[in-house]
Amino acid sequence: MTMTRIKVPLLDLQAQYAPLRAEIRTAVDGVFDKLAFIGGPYVQALEAELAAYTGATHGVGVSSGTDALLVALTALGVGPGDEVITSPYTFFATAGCIARLGARCVFVDIDPKTYNIDAGQIEAAITEKTKVILPVHLFGQCADMAAVNAIASKHDLPVLEDAAQAIGARDADCRMAGSLGTAGCFSFYPSKNLGAAGDGGLVTTSDDALAHTMSIMRNHGMEPAYHHEILGGNFRLDGIQAAVLSIKLKHLDSWADARRQNAEHYRELFTERGLDGAVTLPWVRPGVHHIYNQFVLRVAADKRDPLLAHLRSHDIGCAIYYPSGCHTQPALKDQGFKAGDFPQTESAALETLSIPIYSELTDEQKHCVVDVIAEFYGA
Repeated sequence: MTMTRIKVPLLDLQAQYAPLRAEIRTAVDGVFDKLAFIGGPYVQALEAELAAYTGATHGVGVSSGTDALLVALTALGVGPGDEVITSPYTFFATAGCIARLGARCVFVDIDPKTYNIDAGQIEAAITEKTKVILPVHLFGQCADMAAVNAIASKHDLPVLEDAAQAIGARDADCRMAGSLGTAGCFSFYPSKNLGAAGDGGLVTTSDDALAHTMSIMRNHGMEPAYHHEILGGNFRLDGIQAAVLSIKLKHLDSWADARRQNAEHYRELFTERGLDGAVTLPWVRPGVHHIYNQFVLRVAADKRDPLLAHLRSHDIGCAIYYPSGCHTQPALKDQGFKAGDFPQTESAALETLSIPIYSELTDEQKHCVVDVIAEFYGA
């Protein structure tokens, strides 16, 4: 069988930008015309749009997804001596923000099928020092929030969603990420499903007092001018990013639909090529709405890195999210964890590989990706 060989990037932002170019450039010109660079109408409009979109009452725009976590954790009172329960299988910012506040990460291993925190292990990790439960909606699929919230309610603990990879995802009760806990944190890093033209983030919440505290904290804790009751920082979202995001938000659902269609097409192609036994495809919890921020394959550990090299040698974009758990990162060595503590996380770190899933991906490109993988396995 002769394969068509074409270059397939992991993500093609140019394909997304091209049809929106004129509208985005007009919006950016509007920011300059109004000189609305910090705060102002564009940020306020985006905050209202995203609050309505997620089903939350408030949106608080901030400078990045990392700062969204930092502001929310601080506003929830996390500090030295506290404990925050979270997943070790996530981007480092989740754990890094906890440690930065002087608190301890209390890691709970993941469900090996969803890669999200195993809710069945959370309650055993709660102590009198527990301040917050912080589930991560990894790769675009919500954690089991019904189970998480039941435990949190029993112990009177706030739940902070790390929804950096899950804008538009819905849990089994059809509620959206960002409205499933006390607050939700989003990242608008350019590679996200809703990506800015630089860094940006947002916190959603339906808690009026919490929203007010976070809105003050992002501007050095200042209210009124030059009066500082609380400590904050410079965590403001700028008007240019807000203007770009407002335009892209109108397309977010159609982009997510295209990603889901691509995922289903991949499933058909992998089955057609007889790869079901060699490659495990993403598992979706019944009833949830997965937005496929990543499409993650799982393969035998001794095949993962050779497959990665094979794909790259054929110009197929791919990546490993994440090659190690947060618990083994040198920056967190004082947290008291070691290799072997979280076996499901460590297995996932050795066995997972992401392939292109962006909404503009063509059928030809998907066929090429699967053909190259089939060639590796001799299928």
